[in-house]
Order: sequence, then structure tokens, then C-alpha cells
Amino acid sequence: MEGYPGLKVGESTVRSYVRVLRDEYQILKTETKRTYQAIPDPPMGQQAQVDFGQTIQKTSEGNEIKLYFIAFVLSHSRHKYMEWLDRHFTTRDVIRAHENAFEYFEGIPHELVYDQDSLLVVSENAGDIIYTAEFQSYREQRGLHVHLCRRADPESKGKIENVVGFIKKNFAKHRIFYNLEKWNEQSLKWLERTGNGKVHNTTKKRPVEVFSLEKKHLRPVLSKINILPLVSSIPRTVRKDNTIMYSSNRYSVPLGTYEKGKKVYMTITDDERLILRESIDGPIIADHQIHHGKGQLIQATQHTRDRSKGVDAYINTIAKHFEDVDLAYTFLQEIRKAYPRYIRDQLQIISKAIKDIDSKTLDQALHESMKRKLFSATEFSDVVSYVKRQRQVNTNSHLNQRLSRFTMWDLLYVQNQKFVMLLNMCPYWKEDPYEPIY
Repeated sequence: MEGYPGLKVGESTVRSYVRVLRDEYQILKTETKRTYQAIPDPPMGQQAQVDFGQTIQKTSEGNEIKLYFIAFVLSHSRHKYMEWLDRHFTTRDVIRAHENAFEYFEGIPHELVYDQDSLLVVSENAGDIIYTAEFQSYREQRGLHVHLCRRADPESKGKIENVVGFIKKNFAKHRIFYNLEKWNEQSLKWLERTGNGKVHNTTKKRPVEVFSLEKKHLRPVLSKINILPLVSSIPRTVRKDNTIMYSSNRYSVPLGTYEKGKKVYMTITDDERLILRESIDGPIIADHQIHHGKGQLIQATQHTRDRSKGVDAYINTIAKHFEDVDLAYTFLQEIRKAYPRYIRDQLQIISKAIKDIDSKTLDQALHESMKRKLFSATEFSDVVSYVKRQRQVNTNSHLNQRLSRFTMWDLLYVQNQKFVMLLNMCPYWKEDPYEPIY
């Protein structure tokens, strides 16, 4: 295309032409092949693998619903466990599923293998893995040893990958969804009957029979941790447009929530509502119905700004600083007509200009601006400064005029009054006031 700009040809034609060239000149494609090696199963009780999956099911009403599940498999016996939700998992949901799986297995494996899922891991950090705060706390409490697969390397946990595919194709396929409780009951019965009850294709043994021996090698569950339901431990970063991202959709928070690095805390309820709080136990700042599409903006009405109403209120507030409120309102509306896109900036300049200025100066500046048709915030600010200076000059001039009328006779009178006061203090003057004193 660079050599012949006028050439018009379809991409499929180019591919067909290249395919013929490869056959004619025997040009082979270079392929990167991964070499696989069979690895012996780990010892009994040593390892379990964990992963997530999702399916779309037909409902009893003829609609479709997306379901999410977490699956566990003991690497030695292939004994499985799964748990379903009709919404996205949260960190607390994952922790609760772990507790249920350990109860189902009657013990805790010595090692758990995961993908780098955002519910569990914040960063791989070159081997110094950073976990989410809640999962880190749970991991320490249970003493879990975690093995994390490298990014984009799901085949390193092939056993659970096969289990996820098995659940989708054998259990979920063509099954009708009625409600979540019944669905989870059906999944446990399927595990007993098929998932754990039938001979495994690789080991040629029934997982349930091998598990009866393996469970003795698991770490015992000494006490159960009660996990409160329906609370998400994952903080969400507030974006500059005062929204948070969840499942590829944007959900609004009140205007003014955004600050650099600001986070809010999310809760998902049974009726598929997304609740946001500024702190884990703080008051609710946003409540949205979860949207199952992608790329949507879900925005509450109270989270949008009525811009016209805000400007009107701003104008009324500034107009009250003047004695002639009606004239001030008319003046500000003229500025609004002149600068409709920048009216807030104009009002901010005026608000700053009238700060700590007396009302007489403001009204004089207002009348002068209206007289000269100076409908601009910067010009009004200049007029205020001019009027303020003129009033100071006039005040000083008036004082000088009063001082100029203070004549020499006034000074003599003051001196005479001082002399009389001195005479009153003299004892001889009091004895004979008519006797002259020199």
C-alpha cells in the first residue's frame, strides 16, 4: 500500500495470495511451541487449585442470566468443590467460599494455587506479592501457603482449568436456572454423583475413594471463621469525573467526591444493588442498580449538577452585597449574557473584588459600571479599585480643608486657655485675684 497508494485490494485477497506463495515456495510459518512434561501428582493433602468461571443459563421464564462460580480441586485425588453466585464475586465472597470448601474437604491443603485475580492480588511485585488487605488478613489467620501462577500462564494450573471446563460442559450445559439456592443444591448433588463419583479419565480412579485417604493428610480446621455476607473489601478509586468502575461500567458518586487518590468502599446486595460508602462503616453516598451491560454510565439524578440553578443562586448571593440589589442583579445578568460560557469565572472575580468593601463604594462602582456599560468582571473590579482610591483622596482633601480653617486666632485662643489654667494653679492669684501679677 505504501508503494502503490492507488491500489485497492481486500485483506482476504492478500491472505489468499500469501497462502499460495507459501505453498509454491514452501515458506513455513514460524510457530512458538511450548514443551509440556508430565509431572507426578503432588503428595496427598499437599495442594489444591482454585479458579473462577462463568456461564450464561436459560431461566424458567425463558430469559438468560449470567452465573459466576468458584471451583476447588485437590491435586492428588481430584476431589472437587464449587460454589455459585448470580453476581460478581467479592473478596469476602471468596473467603466465605474457602471456608465452605475446607468444611467440605474436612481440612485445609498445605498449598493453594491461584491465578493473579484482582480479588486476591494487587501486584506480583517481582515475587514479593502484594495481596488485597482482606485476603492478606485471612491468609495470615488461616496460615495459607499461596502459589501464584505467572501472569498469562493459566496452563500451569491445568487441573483446575479442566475442572472449570468440566463444570461448564457437563453440569451447566442445557440446565435450567430457577433460583440460586436450588442451583447450588443441584451442583453439590452433581459433585456426589458425577464430579467426584465417576472414574477420573487420567487417574482411572474415583475421586471420592482417593479422597477418603487424602483427607487424613489435610491440616485440620480447628475453628470456623464466620464471614459476614455481602460486603466487598475492595476499595474503588474515584475517577476525575466522579465515577467508579465496576464490571466495565461507570457508577456515579456525588459531585465533589473526587480527590487525588480518593477511594470509596463498595457493597453488593442480594437484590443486585451497588452500595458505595466513603469508609467501610460510613454512611451511604451512592446506591445503584447493577447494570449487566458493558461500557454504560449509571448515574443517579442527585449526582448531576443543575448548572442553571447553580448560577442563579450564585448571582443572587452576590447581588445581596449591594444596597441596590435589583440594579446589581440586572448588572450581573448583563455579564451573564456577555460571557455565558464563563459566567462562573466572572462571578468568582466579582466575588473576590467585593470582599471587605463597604456597600457605598460598591454601589458607586455599580452605578458607574452601568452608566458606562462595563459588563465585565475585570472592568468592574477596576472600577471598584478606582472608586475606593477616589474616596480615600476625597477624605484626605476634606481633612486638609478643615485644617486650613484653623487660623492663628484659634492658636492664640488655645494658648490663652493654657495661661488661664496656669493662673488658677497659682496660690497668690487665688488670694487677691484683682492684684496684678507680672
